[in-house]
Amino acid sequence: MSPEAQAILQDWSPPKGINLTLGFITLVYLRGWFSLRRSIRGANWKLAAFASGVFSLWIAIGSPLSAFDESALTIHMIQHLLLMLVVPPLILLGAPAMPLLHGLPQWFVRRGLAPLLRLRWLRHLGDFVTHPVVCLLLSSITMIAWHIPSAFEFALQSERWHEVEHASFLATSILLWWPVVQPFPSESRWIRWSIPAYLFFAMIPGGILGAFLAFCDRVLYPSYNAAPRVLGLSPLSDQIVAGVLMWVLGTFVFVVPAVIIVMQLLSPARHSSPGIR
Repeated sequence: MSPEAQAILQDWSPPKGINLTLGFITLVYLRGWFSLRRSIRGANWKLAAFASGVFSLWIAIGSPLSAFDESALTIHMIQHLLLMLVVPPLILLGAPAMPLLHGLPQWFVRRGLAPLLRLRWLRHLGDFVTHPVVCLLLSSITMIAWHIPSAFEFALQSERWHEVEHASFLATSILLWWPVVQPFPSESRWIRWSIPAYLFFAMIPGGILGAFLAFCDRVLYPSYNAAPRVLGLSPLSDQIVAGVLMWVLGTFVFVVPAVIIVMQLLSPARHSSPGIR
C-alpha cells in the first residue's frame, strides 16, 4: 500500500451513524424473517439477497472504500455502481416489505405506519413513482445530472451534498429496479414481456456516460488532478478506467436479467404455490 493510501486510511474513521442504521435495518429484517420464514417461498434465498444487498451498501458508504472516493475516480465509480446496480436489485429480491413490517414493534406499525400507509394521496404518489416510465426517467436524470462536472465537483467539496448524491442514486435506482424485480406485495404495471425492452432503455444512459468518460481526451473533474494517486494511475487513465467500468459492468448487469426474464417467459408455465412470495 502506498504512503498516500496509508495516510488516507489513518485519517478515515468509520461512519457510526451509517453502520448503526444498517445494523438496525438488518436486525429488524431478521426478526420479521424468522416470524414469517415458513410462509415465505424461497425464504433462504430472500434472506441471502437482502443480506448481500445490505453488505454491498456497507461496502459502498460505510467501509474503508469510501475513504478513497475523493482520491480516485475509479473508486468513486465503484461506489456509484454499487449504489445503482448492485444494492437495489439485491434489496428488492429480499422482498423486504413484509419482514420489515413484522420485524418492527407492532404497536409502532399499528399506530404509526398503518395510518400513514392508508393515506390516499400517499398511495397515489407510490403508484406514480413506481410507474416504469417514471422510474426510468428519474434514475436516468439523476445519474446524468450528478455526473455533470459542476455538480460532481460540488458534491466532492461538500460532505452533506455528497451524502445527498449517494442517497439520490440509491433511491432512484431502487425505483429503476422496482418494475424488474416487482417485490411482493407490489403488482406489475406492465406485461412481463416489456421488461427486457425496459432494461435495454435503462442501459443506454449509463452506457453513453461511461463511453464518454472512457474516450474523453481531458480530465472532466479537476479535483482528481490534485488528488494523491492511490491507484498509481494518471488522472486521465483513472477516468478511462472509471468510464470502462461504468460502460461494461452496466451493460452486463442489465443484459443478464433481461436474458433470464426472456428464458422464464419462454419456459413452460409453473403453478405458484400459495404464500408470501
